[in-house]
Amino acid sequence: MTEWMPKPNPAVDLRTLALSPEEGFVLSRLDGATPARNLPALTGLPPERLRTILSRLVTQGALLPTPTASPAAPVATPPVAFEPQRRTPPTDPEPEADLPVLDLTPLDAAPEADLPVLDLTPLEAAPAPDAEPASEDEPEAALGNYRQLFELRLHPLPEDQRIAHAHAAEDPILSALCFDPVPAVIKAVLENARTGLPHARLVARYHRNPVGLEALCARAAFAADTGVRRWLVRNPQLPASLFRRLWSARRLMELHKVGNDRDVPESTRRAAREVLRQRFASGPAEEKVELILNTEGRALAALIGLPVDGKTASLLCGRTYRSPMLIQNIARWSAAPPALIAHLLKQEAVRRQPQLRMLLARHPNAPADAKRGGA
Repeated sequence: MTEWMPKPNPAVDLRTLALSPEEGFVLSRLDGATPARNLPALTGLPPERLRTILSRLVTQGALLPTPTASPAAPVATPPVAFEPQRRTPPTDPEPEADLPVLDLTPLDAAPEADLPVLDLTPLEAAPAPDAEPASEDEPEAALGNYRQLFELRLHPLPEDQRIAHAHAAEDPILSALCFDPVPAVIKAVLENARTGLPHARLVARYHRNPVGLEALCARAAFAADTGVRRWLVRNPQLPASLFRRLWSARRLMELHKVGNDRDVPESTRRAAREVLRQRFASGPAEEKVELILNTEGRALAALIGLPVDGKTASLLCGRTYRSPMLIQNIARWSAAPPALIAHLLKQEAVRRQPQLRMLLARHPNAPADAKRGGA
């Protein structure tokens, strides 16, 4: 069986058809060369919804019939007096059965007759697909569709109408409204019962108003999501106060990564380094050791003047050191405890490399005999 590639019907004037916004949106995505199974990723619509829309478009004549429906075409060739076309559109279940490529279970629900034009308040048969997996972001193609839908259809509407749509909309309108620059619209999107993590990630990534970002982070479930956090720190409008509130309890290693990520705006990186210094002064010894070892001591450059407690020094002295980079960075760390410098001087890597021993011997906290030997 060949794959079905929905093709617009060139013989039909689409302006004469009463298409809903969703039907028009799907029709605008069809180029005649895209298989039906790829349309969920291209449009961002659930497969069940797409199947219903494609069936209606075929019934209205906006799309060419599926290949399996072609044997019925010769019936339409006799003279007009027979009017055979009137026998094909009735409630025959075959139009929906003609979409096998989507690999979906048959839809027995009655087709939704009323899809109001951008007035999405009633939307009858809504299966509420907000239990989407929270693992991946939206495909880039779908994001482009959402942005285009917002710019062409939604942005020209008055603000109060966009707020009304945001309270009751479902995808793709709901995802498109996540691109709205007005915080009041974003607040309405967050109050929509269908809003989930994919929508929260869109807001964190594209909304450029601190008020809307504050509203997003007020939802604990959204603020705790790693995808939302990843896009928040890359948002140039993230307030430093909001960053400190969300990241003040994060692990030292996470703060270090944010402070050194080139995709993060400089203001947020600076705030991350400040929070890192505060947390390092009072954080758990295990996290301090993890930070120093995992970065091979590179993180110590941002911790100048901060001493370590006895437990941290003890944990550092209980390890074997083989990395010259780590030993060099600790030797340049002015707050390195005397016990740690003495421990490093005993390491095999230091005994085999005189330049490392000389660097450690010059440390202010080096033992006196090491200073005399390195002089």
